[in-house]
Amino acid sequence: MGGGGDRKEVMKDYNSLVGRIGRYLRQGKYATRMGAGAPVYLAAVLEYLCAEILELAGNAARDNKKARIVPRHITLAVKNDEELNKLLGGVTIASGGVLPNIHAVLLPKKSVKK
Repeated sequence: MGGGGDRKEVMKDYNSLVGRIGRYLRQGKYATRMGAGAPVYLAAVLEYLCAEILELAGNAARDNKKARIVPRHITLAVKNDEELNKLLGGVTIASGGVLPNIHAVLLPKKSVKK
């Protein structure tokens, strides 16, 4: 069985992604000139961020005993990770909900038993 076809498909998809990002950068008029490596680097950064968020969201889904990632799991993943929360702090995820939090003053007092 040949195993070379899968790698070609992945590279084809990756090249089309790099081309699309390059086109968006050119059409956006972000700069008058752009290096050839800029879309490649941006594609790599976006791929890494997506992989990181999906891994954490998958862990959140597994912790909730679910097989499918929903927006709630993505919100929990982003808000519980310090760096992602700093990066995406002002982002609202639709149907994501909020982090469960009860202020310490509202919790019942712990009684000491003798």
